Amino acid sequence: MSTFSFRLEATDGAARAGALTLPHGMVETPAFMPVGTQGTVRALSPLDLDAIGTPIVLANTYHLHVRPGEDVVATLGGLHRFMAWDGPILTDSGGFQVFSLEGFRKVDDDGVEFQSHVDGKRHRLTPQRAVEIQWVLGADVAMAFDHVVPGDADHATAEDAVARTTRWLELGAQRHAALASGQPGRQTLWPIIQGAGHLDLRRRAAEEVLGLAEWTGLAVGGLAVGEPKAVMLRVLDDLEAKLPPRVPRYLMGVGFPDDLLAAVARGSDLFDCVAPTRNGRNGSAFTPDGPINIRNAAYRTDPAPLDDTCDCETCRTYSRGYLRHLFAAEELLGLRLLSLHNVRFLIRLAAEARRKIVAGTFERWHTDWMHRYNARGSRDA
Repeated sequence: MSTFSFRLEATDGAARAGALTLPHGMVETPAFMPVGTQGTVRALSPLDLDAIGTPIVLANTYHLHVRPGEDVVATLGGLHRFMAWDGPILTDSGGFQVFSLEGFRKVDDDGVEFQSHVDGKRHRLTPQRAVEIQWVLGADVAMAFDHVVPGDADHATAEDAVARTTRWLELGAQRHAALASGQPGRQTLWPIIQGAGHLDLRRRAAEEVLGLAEWTGLAVGGLAVGEPKAVMLRVLDDLEAKLPPRVPRYLMGVGFPDDLLAAVARGSDLFDCVAPTRNGRNGSAFTPDGPINIRNAAYRTDPAPLDDTCDCETCRTYSRGYLRHLFAAEELLGLRLLSLHNVRFLIRLAAEARRKIVAGTFERWHTDWMHRYNARGSRDA
């Protein structure tokens, strides 16, 4: 079997169940990828991630390049050893982070010059440099450098970004092919389809990307970045039939439970987002009845677990009352326990969606799940 392969095992409507093989392991899809931006998933150790069944984690090229530097990571054995994580890793190209530095970066057709948020030093990131950094880091999957614009960008702005992203993809792919020529089973490169909320641009981007190479995976970027949710779903609906079924589809930046399932229903396979850990650190926990704010005084003497259907350490061990106490006392354990639960919640949700797809019952299950999740009066966050 190839080091990089994807097997489509079942479908239910547009929803898909598959198996993605990577150098450091196999990922059953749909799957959620916790975000370890700086080589760590905030508040969680690799042992935590392993215990909750994490199939793959994401790290970020921009942040690791700025600090500690890819050469430091390489000196310490590469990203897997650096993080003490033996499973698959995907690295984002840094495009989103660079383009979020409004006022601190300058874009041209060859790349981006930006000012580090850490020490103010000037850096230049090109599509070739982005893949070089990711090659040194040693992730299983590297992402091509793309020009990210807001989801509600006007047509001209989005069109310019699509054209630039395609040019950058060609340059980055050429450089990656050269690097990988001697070690073809070490790392694969995935392109990113841009186009904001404009269907014609998304279609054009997909055609251009698919015309360049036989990819082992495809990403859809520039969604869940400010546009109305209906726009995101319309884009996914429109792209679904235009993307080849033989490769996994990675929807970037999506990690709220209802959004994840809506995207699964539209043919997406992989997801990442900081939401589960960020929300957890702020006291918000995912539950089947919608999110709850554990700081709420109503939980002061509540003996129930966060989610009685969940098998994570938090739900098996601690009461809502104790968790509220941790946040009231500003104890760091609370941040870890809610982050742990939220990540496990999404991992379980993706795995359950997979089981329903295989059984051919996803559509009805999805409808029932959303009805419970959105029931009024059940959420306080």
